[in-house]
Amino acid sequence: MKIGFIGLGHMGGPMAKNLVAAGHELKVFDLVPSAVQSLVEAGASAVSTASDAAVDVEVLISMLPASQHVEGLYLGESGLLGSINQQTLVIDSSTIAPESARKVATAAIEKGITMIDAPVSGGTAGAAAGTLTFIVGGDNKALERARPVLENMGKNIFHAGDSGAGQVAKICNNMMLAVLMAGSAEAIQLGVANGLDAKVLSDIMQKSSGRNWALELYNPYPGVMESVPASNDYQGGFGVDLMAKDLGLAMEAALQTRSSTPMGTLARSLYAMHSAKGNGSLDFSSIQKLFSDL
Repeated sequence: MKIGFIGLGHMGGPMAKNLVAAGHELKVFDLVPSAVQSLVEAGASAVSTASDAAVDVEVLISMLPASQHVEGLYLGESGLLGSINQQTLVIDSSTIAPESARKVATAAIEKGITMIDAPVSGGTAGAAAGTLTFIVGGDNKALERARPVLENMGKNIFHAGDSGAGQVAKICNNMMLAVLMAGSAEAIQLGVANGLDAKVLSDIMQKSSGRNWALELYNPYPGVMESVPASNDYQGGFGVDLMAKDLGLAMEAALQTRSSTPMGTLARSLYAMHSAKGNGSLDFSSIQKLFSDL
């Protein structure tokens, strides 16, 4: 397929490379020249504007940092929805507020354009390996059109519901992930402070009732697990500031529905505190540093 891809960051870049590897013809755009150059070297074609990436393509994919970026890209007098061909399928894989996703999707429908929100789970490792989970909101027929493309970037595809539903599911998942990561870091540090080896304790908890994804696949304590950010000075992965952003989206959704999220609220405060100490660009597993002298 001819595909336009906008946003080549830590997640978008590897996703786009997997599409090139699958044989698709890609036009790519990003504000960071080095990100674009990396895709050109992989076989994609560079364009000078986001609008150029949306011209003469069957599918347009965007992977942007936040709601304001997605709304700015698609809406308004200069937004892409004013010029995208009605035959183009639009897939936004950014993690944004559900209301923003619905707003953009509604505007797309009014112009006869098919659009789905398809945020992802799986981190940068999943993006590179092509094993992401896509959580889709939108029309089921649109999802079936998107499925061949999504399958080149991910392993699991879920239809969460109508437009915005993918975003709701994503922020619920990330809120739970933040709670699990903070709880795991706190528990490991308690054990270390009382004389236990971090790896031994992690192995015990993995086979006990404290078992969770963070302990099994993304341990936050340095040296316990190879090939995770914790063993690389918390470089790479999913940033603290991005997790704080997603937790903020969860809190907004909770306010709108008067939902009680005490643990999510605490997790957001912990990540905001951690970021304020200069750790915003580190991987979110670096929350371990809040509980120790690492």
